[in-house]
Amino acid sequence: MYKNSEGRPGAALAAAAVAQFVFALDMSVVNVALPAIRTALGFASLDLSWIVHVYALTFGGLLLLGGRACDLYGHRLLFIGGLTVFGLCSLTGGLAQAPWQLIAARAGQGLGAAAAAPAALGMLTTTFPEGPRRVRALGVWSAVNAAGGALGVLAGGLLTAYAGWRWVMLVNLPIVAAALTLVAGVPARARPDRRERLDVLGAVLATGGVGLLVFGVVRTDARGWASPSTVATLAAAAALLAAFAYAESRTSAPLLRLGLLRSRWVAGANLLVFLAAAGQFAAFYFASLYMQQVLGMGAAATGTAFLPFSASLIAGTIMATRVTAARTPRAALMPGALLAAAGLAWFAFISPGGDFLTNVLGPSIVTGVGVGLVLAPVAAAATTGVASREAGMASGLFSSSRQLGGCVGLAALATIAAHRTGAATDPAALNGGYALSLAVSACLFVLAAVVAFGVLPRRRAATPDPHPTTPTNNRLEGTPS
Repeated sequence: MYKNSEGRPGAALAAAAVAQFVFALDMSVVNVALPAIRTALGFASLDLSWIVHVYALTFGGLLLLGGRACDLYGHRLLFIGGLTVFGLCSLTGGLAQAPWQLIAARAGQGLGAAAAAPAALGMLTTTFPEGPRRVRALGVWSAVNAAGGALGVLAGGLLTAYAGWRWVMLVNLPIVAAALTLVAGVPARARPDRRERLDVLGAVLATGGVGLLVFGVVRTDARGWASPSTVATLAAAAALLAAFAYAESRTSAPLLRLGLLRSRWVAGANLLVFLAAAGQFAAFYFASLYMQQVLGMGAAATGTAFLPFSASLIAGTIMATRVTAARTPRAALMPGALLAAAGLAWFAFISPGGDFLTNVLGPSIVTGVGVGLVLAPVAAAATTGVASREAGMASGLFSSSRQLGGCVGLAALATIAAHRTGAATDPAALNGGYALSLAVSACLFVLAAVVAFGVLPRRRAATPDPHPTTPTNNRLEGTPS
């Protein structure tokens, strides 16, 4: 007989949630510390943004590869290896003495996260069967993910002010240690004794295509969408991704099986999370700027102001797990997306003479509940009907869609805000740009609701292989071939 991770579902859920928390935290905790980092390490103005961009570039570009590697080599093995790399690079970044050292460390963090993030989600989908148990597990995972992003702003402000900028990197170490300790108690799950090789051509094309897409998008803040370099980069990304799709249709062991996208659950959930992430990431960004640049709040106060959003998001997630357990993910996704759209539409009425209670607290609570209703069900929808042998593939695709949605959405809406603001820097002009972008974010959630209504099925899909492996032809994850 063999053991699998279903023997310790609580440990698997705790490890995945803690890991996802630190990945989400790292997306936002560094932002507040950028001015201090610039002064301490002597960054040039144009190079400072790469502290943020290089993490998004490596994380987003390698997610598909990381997801497929999980299926071939084991979710637990990739989880441990990715977290270890992430932790070591966090230590290296915290000790950096030169700009290139910090940027290299951030690239390494993205590499580790690209392996461990789809492994965490894949570990959950193979541990918890479809239905109420998986929805509850994904609800916890999603709530912790969103809380990490929201608390990152607060943590960044407090750590920079009272402990120094290096601690925005070093704070990851105890969290990574906790996740590694938890996953040590999870037995390795049996996987098929297949000798499939990793699709090297697909990996190169996908990584290059997604990487160039992220690279082209994140540089629009300095070069603009219509600049020749941006157009050329995005065109090259499109060409590589088209070549990737063609190559995947011709190989017997693809990095991403295109037939997976024929599932309305998978295709609809990935489109929905792309739109929702675009709206959510941008809303976080512009709400933070409004509080600091227009209302004049400090970094720590701005971070504290996100706590009600986190609390309402957890409340929305709890509601979503109850609704989805009795029905389908679609039942929570439509009202959740519409409620988030209503909250962001309320946010769009911000004014230079506004106040925290009316312009921030109220809309953040409504938006938080709506986003909470979306996060857990969309993750469940993206893995509904997916065979466990392709759990990593589906998880990598879902993580890529979310990461790309946030990256593209933030860049596009920042351009919209800058176009409305122009060269003006007074609070009234900035307020106009932020309000417009928040209104567009609301429209993105309306589109997400349309996808939930028009694409996602009304009934659950049957799981194709609830027991895809047997004791006689399997070996444990992480054991040698």
